[in-house]
Parts: sequence; C-alpha cells; structure tokens
Amino acid sequence: MNVFDSIRRQLTPIHPEGYVFIVAFAVGALVLHWIWEPLGWVGLLLTFWCAYFFRDPVRVTPIDEDLVVSPADGIVCSVGSFAPPPELGLGSEPMARVSIFMSVFDCHVNRTPVNGRVTRVAYKPGLFVNADLDKASEDNERNGLVLETARGQFGVVQIAGLIARRIVCFVKEGDALSTGERVGLIRFGSRVDVYMPEGATPSVALGSKCVAGETIIAEYSAGERRRSFKSA
Repeated sequence: MNVFDSIRRQLTPIHPEGYVFIVAFAVGALVLHWIWEPLGWVGLLLTFWCAYFFRDPVRVTPIDEDLVVSPADGIVCSVGSFAPPPELGLGSEPMARVSIFMSVFDCHVNRTPVNGRVTRVAYKPGLFVNADLDKASEDNERNGLVLETARGQFGVVQIAGLIARRIVCFVKEGDALSTGERVGLIRFGSRVDVYMPEGATPSVALGSKCVAGETIIAEYSAGERRRSFKSA
C-alpha cells in the first residue's frame, strides 16, 4: 500500500449528491478571493464545511430483528406516542415515535432503521420551521416511507428544517431494505421521525446523541443476546 492509498483509506467518502455543491462553493471562494483576499479565506472555510456536510462514512450496524437503529445522526428531540402523518396510511392511533434533529454539522445521509420492504413513498410539501420543534412533524415539508416488517409497519419520515430546501429519497416502492441501508439525504439541517408498531420500547431519551445505522433507539425484547454486525 502506497502513501496515497493510506491517505485515501483515512478520508471519509463524500456522497455524490454533494459534488455539485462543493464545486459551487469552491468557485465562490475563488470569486471572493478575486474581490478581496480575506473573503477568499472565508469562502475556503465554507467549502471545507460543505465537503464535511456531505460526508458519507461507513457505519457498523447491529443485525438483530428485535432492534430499531437510528436513521440519522443527531440529537433526540422527541420521544413519545404520536399519530403518524395521514399520508402514510398507518391510521390515526398514536404510535411510538423517536425524533432525531440534525444540525448543519451532522452527517445528513439517512438510513433505514429496520429490515423491511418499502410499501409506500409519500411526499408532502409544507413549511420550513425549525425542525427541532414538535410542530415540524405536522407543518414542514416531508417525505415519508412505510416499511413492511415482521413486526408490522414502520414509518420513517424525512422532514425539512429551517434552512433545508431539498429532501432526496434514494428508494422506491417495492424495494427490500436491510437495516442501516442508505435511504436518503436532506440539505442542510433537518429531522427524521421513526414511527414504530406496538411493542417497541424506546432506549433513548431527550438529548441522546445518535449515530445513523449504529445507535439502538428502540428494542422489542429485553435482555442481553448475541448480536452480529455489518459495515455499510
């Protein structure tokens, strides 16, 4: 292995969705440098931030049908029982829900929290209020997935935030997903809600830090058991 291979292995991959933005930031930095050199340095820092924002690191996901893993990096901003969005077709009864808020410094690649088949993809336009507020789940632009699993139907909702203006979904109806698989991305600050069928016990609390594809946010059975893991 040469030195360049060693460096490449240490660098976090950039998701292809970010390439056009990184180039735009870099061009902007050159223009700012031409206008006034100190502004060019500001533009360079913003370009580095943009590359950092679109990072897509490998995650090590626990493989266990009794576990629900985090779909997003960020901080838990809500835990409780709430009625799912009507466009998901999951009924009006409250379901266990964990909401994770992503700041502009978190990785924004979203992952599926469980194994399942996508039975519905539902986009709904809306507002762009601060994503860590409860009303964001009802009022903001969002894209929802319904996953059919052995436990029942799960809802995973990508919600736009205060400055987010684009929700990207990588999957379509009929796709079979494995836990931790990439399902989408949101630009540039947002939230993901997970609605879980009966029997789920949340294992996180308000303020808990989550890592997409790794942090366990709920379980369906108590007690220690042997687990296997995969990288993706």
